[in-house]
Amino acid sequence: MSKYQYENIKVDIYDKVAHVQLNRPKKLNAFNPGLIDDVGNVFRAMSDDKDLSVIVVSGSGRMFTAGLDLGNTGITLLTEGDPARLAYNKRAHIKHFQDAFTAIEKCEKPVIAAVHNGCYGAGVDLITACDIRYCTKDALFCVKEVDVGLAADVGTLQRLPKVMGNQSLVRELCLSARNLYAPEAFQHGLVSRVFDKHEEMIAEALKMGALIASKSPVAVLGTKHNLIYSRDHTVSEGLDYILTWNSAMLTTEDIPKSFEAFVTKEKPVFSKL
Repeated sequence: MSKYQYENIKVDIYDKVAHVQLNRPKKLNAFNPGLIDDVGNVFRAMSDDKDLSVIVVSGSGRMFTAGLDLGNTGITLLTEGDPARLAYNKRAHIKHFQDAFTAIEKCEKPVIAAVHNGCYGAGVDLITACDIRYCTKDALFCVKEVDVGLAADVGTLQRLPKVMGNQSLVRELCLSARNLYAPEAFQHGLVSRVFDKHEEMIAEALKMGALIASKSPVAVLGTKHNLIYSRDHTVSEGLDYILTWNSAMLTTEDIPKSFEAFVTKEKPVFSKL
């Protein structure tokens, strides 16, 4: 039995790779307060787990996720009372939701999203916080929020423009709430691989996870951290930052181990972080 037990998430561990499944299949993995809590908690816990190196996240049942559970959002839409206090309390709820997905981006392990069928609303917020995105050929992505009367507020509008290079397409998707299907998602860089079947996708995601897990954990951590830093800073700032980072990290024992493995053609064995 996995040491990670949650009401709305299923976790399987394969050596150094964790498979996290959104697990509200009867509700199409829609995000209620419980699932939001579980996502934030599992990624924060796994970030500190020295036995894990990579995480795959997918959805159980018919689809990846239907987005926000509109019947159970956790927000009380009060219409009476002091506007400032009403806004302040609503702000706290939105911030909690944001933090759950930011925990994926801040997780010290690379995260691979594996999407099948529908990925609506909050699902797009989630996958744009991941490092690598795969999908099945039947997948569709939809920034659904404008159809329910709000602007997406937990990451899509901030991360999607940096994931996809076509700013016109990003605005089209966010303003129209139209579906983006797998071929177009691949063409414009939202996903890096498209698979015929769900089972094939999960197997390949776990395989990629195992490949990444075989690398130096010092190198993998530094690569993820600096990619995110450089995304949000200028080239010059990114170079200065990794200059300082590697001034310390180049002292690792993993470098001579990697060179020895290359020469001997044997698989290196790295210590945990």
